[in-house]
Amino acid sequence: MLNLINFHSINVDIEGEIAWVQAAATLGQLYYNIAEKSPIHAFPAGLGPPVGVGGHFSGGGFGSLMRKYGLSADNIIDARIVDANGKILDRRSMGEDLFWAIRGGGAASFGVVLSWKIKLVRVPSTVTVFTVAKTLEQGAIRLLHKWQYIAHKLPKDLAIMPGIAKINSTRQLSFTSLFLGKAEELLQIMQESFPELDLKREDCIETTWVRSTMHFFGLPFNGSLNPLLDRIPKPRYPFKSVSDYVTDPIPKSALQELWRRTSEVDLPYIAFIPYGGRMSEISKSKIPYPHREGNIYFISYEVDWIKEGESTKNIEWMRSLYKYMTPYVSKQPRRAYLNYRDLDLGQNKIDGSASYEEAKIWGVKYFNGNFDRLVKVKSKVDPSNFFSNEQSIPVSHPDEWID
Repeated sequence: MLNLINFHSINVDIEGEIAWVQAAATLGQLYYNIAEKSPIHAFPAGLGPPVGVGGHFSGGGFGSLMRKYGLSADNIIDARIVDANGKILDRRSMGEDLFWAIRGGGAASFGVVLSWKIKLVRVPSTVTVFTVAKTLEQGAIRLLHKWQYIAHKLPKDLAIMPGIAKINSTRQLSFTSLFLGKAEELLQIMQESFPELDLKREDCIETTWVRSTMHFFGLPFNGSLNPLLDRIPKPRYPFKSVSDYVTDPIPKSALQELWRRTSEVDLPYIAFIPYGGRMSEISKSKIPYPHREGNIYFISYEVDWIKEGESTKNIEWMRSLYKYMTPYVSKQPRRAYLNYRDLDLGQNKIDGSASYEEAKIWGVKYFNGNFDRLVKVKSKVDPSNFFSNEQSIPVSHPDEWID
């Protein structure tokens, strides 16, 4: 195991609209450093400022800007990586195959990324956020059902992200949103596309993009930006999380059952992330992350627990929920997101020595048709399988490949 904690410098070049970001920097540090240089530049990445960029970028990396600009990995233009021979390589010296693999294929299978060169994106000086919460009695299921039909078709500048959670023991569905523009324009779009939510001007907060990232994470966002620099994550309870992709709207009856099941545990959280927009325009093979056109949204299921001795109960609850959702999500294969790594999908041996056929069980769920190309790259750049873990890309003997 390598500790890269001191590799967290960030160099932002606003004129060139690029930045070099070391692998142990956090998203919050990145957002802060961009904002120091420009109020109209951003980077498409996640909603948690303490998240490290290294794993986030290498697995794909999505957030509130992805309908406009795609994933973090879609906006990486160079990297520095230590390979299995101890050499430090950049894009030119590593070659396009390895550079392709580490942007969404999980860089830990191929080497140690020291830093990423990213392309910054432009945002308006004023953006609008809102969070509107609904209980079951206020029509939460009806609204979530309608959201499925419109969220992926909305303008790229708008991402509406519902989430089911328990707040003070009361379950509610919160619609959290980022709009790259002013409130009046947002209200007009909502009235035309989603009037059922009954969004009002007083629900909308006009702010800057960097402060919107603080809003989503529950940080005070009217004062200093310094909380973004906090590299110490909030204390985490034990948790289990899994993922799904949805290609057709889920029936209202299934959403009602999903809601009912959240009453069975203390700390459930289910997030729905809309696709469409730029995510449907990028080829499924441009980088290893394949979940593009045809997916209307992504589901993240999570359950946390506080008390000792509750692991079995909560893990079994999650497994039961995941099984229940099988008919309503993507099929052949049922897809999953690498950054929500789930050993229940099937795992390599602990030393990463599983065969191609063993690893393919989970590999096609994360990477679909890109899995074979990842195996070819792995076999070429790390034939001794120096970089391995329970779900690392396997090495396959060259004779097994027929080009």
